[in-house]
Formats: sequence, C-alpha cells, structure tokens
Amino acid sequence: MVEKTTGFEATGRRRCAVARVCLTPGSGKWQVNRRDAKEYFTVDTTRNYIEQPMKLTDTLSKFDLNAKVSGGGITGQAGALRHGIARALTLADASLREVLKNSGCLTRDARMKERKKPGQPGARKRFQFSKR
Repeated sequence: MVEKTTGFEATGRRRCAVARVCLTPGSGKWQVNRRDAKEYFTVDTTRNYIEQPMKLTDTLSKFDLNAKVSGGGITGQAGALRHGIARALTLADASLREVLKNSGCLTRDARMKERKKPGQPGARKRFQFSKR
C-alpha cells in the first residue's frame, strides 16, 4: 500500500501546456516529469521564472515540488508550472494570495494559437491574389 502524503495539489495552464503540481512540506527538492528540474529546464531564465512564486513568498526551501508537465513547448510548460506552483501555494497558505496576485503569478495566460481557416494557407495568411 502506498501512503498518501499530505500535500497541496493544483493545476496550472498556459497555451497548450498543462502542469499538475504537488507541493509537500520538505527541504526544497524539485522534480519535473520524474527528472530534476535543473535537468528538465536547462536555461537559467526559465528556471528563475518558475521559481518566482516561491521566491516572492520565501518558501523555496520549505516545500518539495513534484510536477507532471505535458503539452506545448518548454516556455509554455514553464509558464504552466509557474501558474500551478502559485495556485498550490495559495492552497497551502491563503495569506500568500495577495502577494502572488499582485505579481501576476495567479493570472492564467489564455493566449492560444489561432486556428487555420479554410480557403487560406494559415490563420491569417491568404493565397496570393491574381487579378488575371
């Protein structure tokens, strides 16, 4: 039997990316898709972007993070993970909500790719017009 740990679970989304985040009280170990977060997100700027909600609330070394991320690209996944972490932190401590909301961490980035329309090669691009 697997014991259910007391943690805070939340979902974050950005574009086509979805992140399921589980925060458990611990020492600050981060795992994304069963890999170390530094191994999964290799660029420093994306790592700093992901850590922003934890740094703002001074909880970087208080919680262990376990996340499953799917869909989209690396930047979209980073945004989804940031959103999920912020939502999980508000579940852990409701007093952190104001700080996270003012910094924009709780705002869902709803921008999506526009669909391709029939009769044209892309979403906005048209076939070349020929007068004759």
